[in-house]
Amino acid sequence: MMRLWGRKSSINVQKVLWCLAELGLKEGQDFERIDAGLQFGINRSPEFLKLNPNGLVPTLQDGDVVLWESNTIMRYLVRMHDKVKRFPTDVKSQYSSEKWLDWQLASMWPPLRTTFLGLTRVPESERNYEAIQKGYQEANQLFGLLDAVLATQDFSAGNHFQIGDIALALCVHRWVLLHQAFPEKTGPKADLKNVTRWLKQLETQTYFLEFADKELNIVV
Repeated sequence: MMRLWGRKSSINVQKVLWCLAELGLKEGQDFERIDAGLQFGINRSPEFLKLNPNGLVPTLQDGDVVLWESNTIMRYLVRMHDKVKRFPTDVKSQYSSEKWLDWQLASMWPPLRTTFLGLTRVPESERNYEAIQKGYQEANQLFGLLDAVLATQDFSAGNHFQIGDIALALCVHRWVLLHQAFPEKTGPKADLKNVTRWLKQLETQTYFLEFADKELNIVV
């Protein structure tokens, strides 16, 4: 049985859980999930660090394969465990999705992460509100790029759902929640009609609502 280390409140763990569900793999039946990180600890233990020297979640162990980095884990799961043929495998669809996975990590998540951590992990007296708002407004601009793409197609990689949509949708959802919870701190949220349509579509067609945050996990 596969093992997945990570708490459900982690956006990166949410990606993997959503992907597993799309593949028809069930917790307790096809894989074991072990809470780790933040209040659960474990991730700095010697045993965990042997698996993932970064001390971060998620970490996946499948036989003798041990992986970290959520987008890499999703790529692996689709390659090795998509018995139900949930995701398209043609080259165009696959690599159209791959570019969004890399964009999510390298371009989109860093500014939004600044806002998220600043408003949910940093004590209020220590918050840099200028950086928090700057990050959010940069995210507005970046999601505008996605909105333009979605004006001509159903999903990020074309007209078929791909794992790129998983990574993007969870970030868009946090972008929405941050503005709902802290509107005066984030500044205005861009009105992106195509992104809104796409997100609503995912809510009706996938496991999005099962694994996305119901509310922000504010720990300070």
